[in-house]
Amino acid sequence: MANEEDDPIIQEIDVFLARSLLEKLYLFQYPIRPASMTYDDVTHLSAKIKPKQQKVELEMAIDTLNPNYCRSKGEQIALNVDGTCTDETSTYSSKLMDKQTFCSSQAASNVSRYAAAVYKKGELHLTPLHGILQLRPSFTYLDKADAKHREREAANEGGDSSQDEAEDDVKQITVRFSRPETEQARQRRVQSYEFLQKRQAEEHWVHLHYYGLKDSRSEHERQYLFSQGHGLAENTELIKSPSEYLMMLMPPSVEEENDKPMAPSNVLSMAQLRTLPLADQIKILMKNVKVMPFANLMSLLGSGTDSTAVLRCIQQVAMLVQGNWVVKSDVLYPKDTSSPHSGVPAEVLCRGRDFVMWKFTQDRWVVRKEVAAVTKLCPEDVKDFLEHMSVARINKGWEFMLPYDEDFVKKHPDIVQRQHMLWMGIQAKLEKVYNLLKEHLTPKKQEAQSAHPLLVSGEQRVNMAKAKVKQNYGQLEKEFQKQKAEMKSSDTSAKMDVSNIRIKEEPVSDEEPMDTSAYEGMNNGIVNGLHAEEDSTDSLNGHLPGGCIDRVAQELKAFVSSTFKKQFVLTLSELKRLFNLHLASLPPGHTLFSGISDKMLQDMVLDTGCKQILVPFPPQTAASPDELKVYALWEAGDTYDQHRQVLLELFSKNYRVRRNVIQNQLSQECGEDLNKQEVDRVLK
Repeated sequence: MANEEDDPIIQEIDVFLARSLLEKLYLFQYPIRPASMTYDDVTHLSAKIKPKQQKVELEMAIDTLNPNYCRSKGEQIALNVDGTCTDETSTYSSKLMDKQTFCSSQAASNVSRYAAAVYKKGELHLTPLHGILQLRPSFTYLDKADAKHREREAANEGGDSSQDEAEDDVKQITVRFSRPETEQARQRRVQSYEFLQKRQAEEHWVHLHYYGLKDSRSEHERQYLFSQGHGLAENTELIKSPSEYLMMLMPPSVEEENDKPMAPSNVLSMAQLRTLPLADQIKILMKNVKVMPFANLMSLLGSGTDSTAVLRCIQQVAMLVQGNWVVKSDVLYPKDTSSPHSGVPAEVLCRGRDFVMWKFTQDRWVVRKEVAAVTKLCPEDVKDFLEHMSVARINKGWEFMLPYDEDFVKKHPDIVQRQHMLWMGIQAKLEKVYNLLKEHLTPKKQEAQSAHPLLVSGEQRVNMAKAKVKQNYGQLEKEFQKQKAEMKSSDTSAKMDVSNIRIKEEPVSDEEPMDTSAYEGMNNGIVNGLHAEEDSTDSLNGHLPGGCIDRVAQELKAFVSSTFKKQFVLTLSELKRLFNLHLASLPPGHTLFSGISDKMLQDMVLDTGCKQILVPFPPQTAASPDELKVYALWEAGDTYDQHRQVLLELFSKNYRVRRNVIQNQLSQECGEDLNKQEVDRVLK
């Protein structure tokens, strides 16, 4: 108590956490400047950065008129570097060392404990630092001078030699062929200093524009060092309980963990595995096994595990292929990784492996040459993809390693339908990336039958066709009974006469619909359960009651409204993709599964207050017709409605508009000057 009285609290300062420059703020530590370079007269001639390496190179001008500058020394350095001739490649065009280059190095590997602080009006605003870089003078110009000196000496020696010495003697040349590189040799080469230097040199410089201390742009950016909101919701990181604060100051000791023997990173006992959360258990199992039936997964997880929870977790890390679960590509190839064979980034590897998985959803056989021709990946990467999920057969190709799991497909039709929707979205992306042809999209069933006519007899084909018809009929009957029961419970007035059920045959419209059917054999001239004609509202069996149509319209309107409130501008292609994902998340038997055509979706978009923006795209664009149809929410009920409408009007005249034109037009139309943050919000 006596010590506290001797050291009273003089002032309490509120601390705020600023987020505007998060992961963008760097601290540069300059060396002690010579007398000829001061903070007031230093001019940055150029600046460039390598973002991945966090390496910066600055070029600063030297004040040659300063009395402390030695002019004779500067002339001598320029002469040594560039020689007597001056051209575009000269380092010092003025024949005087008038600039100095500084290169950066990381001062600390972990900068999470450092922040930049600004004190203003009794408030302390903190912005976390993304990096601390120390700038040191670069003497590469001396290397250039040494290189020119060696060139001059070599030229002089070559001139003094006689003609006889100039003639080259015949020398024997030994040709050696390098042996195949082993995995251990490759790892040593990748970890070598020369390889790392080469990788760093391959990254391109990004040139920057420097703004001085007193520039208006610098003053504008400095305002981001202050917290934009002073509410508690913006600074929850600074609110800690006394126990949490004490834990941060004195973290627990980790000596006990260090004393434990280290096991290989890819080895985990079943006892250790079952101590982890269910999601982590499934992820580790699928990452190691890669392909597994659902029954085997349940047996590995132990008795008492809820199958519903397992189904919910498995869909986060795996995709359904022929009734079996195959681990997702982004789990095997995380972001910012690359191929061990070719160095291809993870994003390209994921696309190639997704293409292989999608091919196995179409057929049990995949040809390696076809995959390599489409994905343009090296043979080693393609072989890895195929070995994950298939087995090579001589003179046949690669066959999916597990048989079709018919039990799982029958027990979980809702999961199968949801996975089918996801595969449709992946197929659309693959078609756009790889420009797939029809021969790639259709399974080669007919070719397989013609190539092996003796494998299946005519009687077997007839039996298979009868079994398939019975299966489809049973599924149709179950769905019809379920829909009939739902309609009776919700609307007693809407009753369907089973004796009058008939299949209505009408010509399909030329308009391309969205296919959300889970089974290809159930379309029968319809799209998503509805005929594709504009005026047709007939369902698969008879007519939809008025109450059912109203419910479909309400559900569709709710989806469109919520989607455009999150994303104000969407193309028809992107809206259809989001709608397919929305259908995949719905339970089976939902009203939206009755069928939605493209025209119904576009009409609903216009009915919810959106407008079609006729953007004048260039005629040589490679975009599809659905990507050229742009819809935007015209009135959202917020303060930026007028600004958004001005922006949309601009884009209806030109598909590319400069930022200064947008800002000037907003100021003219709205009668107020918007700051940078407000303009960014409208553009976003």
